[in-house]
Amino acid sequence: MKPVNLNQFRKQKARAEKKARADANAAKFGRSKAEKTRDAAEAEAAAKRLDGHRRDDE
Repeated sequence: MKPVNLNQFRKQKARAEKKARADANAAKFGRSKAEKTRDAAEAEAAAKRLDGHRRDDE
């Protein structure tokens, strides 16, 4: 049986857990560039629509 370096094993396990957590967060919160661009365009259109309904006497 080959001896195992417990410090390396601990660090390897911590790296794997960190990567799993990062992948989960990317799936949960991450958005593609196309989604960000679409949301920005929608927000701009909504602002223009709101400004178009603004009354001049205010």
